[in-house]
Amino acid sequence: MSDGSTTVSQWLNDNLDGTVVHIERQPRWRPVWFATMEASGSTHDYVVRGDRTDMELIFPLDHEMRFQQVMDDHGLPVAPVRGYIEAPCEGVSAAYVMDTVAGEPYLVDAPEPERLSVMTQYMAALAQLHQLPLEPFLAANIVRADTPAESGTVGLARYEERYRRAKLFPDPLLEFGLAWLRRNPPNSQGREAPIAWDSGQFHHANGELVAILDLELAHIGDPMMDLAAFRMRETIGGFGSCAELYRIYEEHRGEPVDLDAIKAHHFAFTLSNRLAFSSALRAPQPESDLMTNLQWCRETDLFATEALAEIMGLDLPTVDVPDPRPTRARPAQEQLENVLRKVMFADDLNEFEAYEIRKAFRLARHIQRSDEIADACDQADLDDLEVLLGHRPENWEAGDAELEAFVLADDGTHDAALVELFHKRGLRAHSLLGPAGSAMTTHHAIQTFD
Repeated sequence: MSDGSTTVSQWLNDNLDGTVVHIERQPRWRPVWFATMEASGSTHDYVVRGDRTDMELIFPLDHEMRFQQVMDDHGLPVAPVRGYIEAPCEGVSAAYVMDTVAGEPYLVDAPEPERLSVMTQYMAALAQLHQLPLEPFLAANIVRADTPAESGTVGLARYEERYRRAKLFPDPLLEFGLAWLRRNPPNSQGREAPIAWDSGQFHHANGELVAILDLELAHIGDPMMDLAAFRMRETIGGFGSCAELYRIYEEHRGEPVDLDAIKAHHFAFTLSNRLAFSSALRAPQPESDLMTNLQWCRETDLFATEALAEIMGLDLPTVDVPDPRPTRARPAQEQLENVLRKVMFADDLNEFEAYEIRKAFRLARHIQRSDEIADACDQADLDDLEVLLGHRPENWEAGDAELEAFVLADDGTHDAALVELFHKRGLRAHSLLGPAGSAMTTHHAIQTFD
């Protein structure tokens, strides 16, 4: 099967100046190509960003492209857009072409003055984006809520619509989170602005902000959503104190942030991974990176219960991870891991092939860990359900179904008990991602508000 490089190269040759002299597909869960073109003795690099293959996009790919173009038109730091490609390869409906931007995405290893410089520029750019007029975005058919009062929920409503359309199995945590938000919706106070929503994605170099990236979720919404969403990404991004960043934003925006709205938007955004991948976790497509999706969802499941616990003033429980049991399959599982580890670092693999082997390696480690402790985790989950329901479901599948039914029938009376129960379930599920102490099972604590 073609990886799309030939089709992408042909489009670039036909529509841009120069000739493609190098192209490669990025080794990741989303189809992206990097291409270098030569013209008159000089070269230019492009990124070709494809449609998702493991989930339906919340906003169409061309919606992201149009939002980015309007930002560029108004002087915001984004990569210039060069065009749109229909069906670059099998299974990928479209892609759009933009200039490559230099720099690095995170600030974990940056010296403090450099971090502060980049983040000050980023918060200033968000403030500038939020003050742009709506008319150019509306002219570009960017999504806007029917009323200003709904500006903080229009994006989540699209997530929920796609989740319900694809739903195959009970998902009690997600139904609980959505029900809680219906009872406690974020209040935008009628604020409307162009927003990135999945904020905190950018490149920087030498203490300078180079470009804001990945505008997949951008639309017209409550600007407080941008101040909420990057709290999760900060756990791996090294952005610094969120309170400090809010202060910098206030200086550039000229008005105070709405912390109550930010708290609610933060919780809402913790549900976004599970909304997108709920069904894909149980019925993944062949090209899906299941372990990446699992890790994202397990991590943000814990962010969700931690966020609600802070809002509700709860002290969250801990769990004892079961000791691994000896299994008959362990020798075979360990041999499979050893083979995959050896193959993964073979000299003759290209980056994309190595990525595919790494996906299999993570799956093998997850399967081994599940073989060792999943039964004990399931029994502990059923113990908790017996306390809540007054009886013990037959197995984990029946437990999920009964817990979802309980959540849907509840009016908020059991919110505190359910947050504690879901947190314990989340800790156990997180421990199944790989061996104890591995990067996959490391939970990154998010900054609290207080």
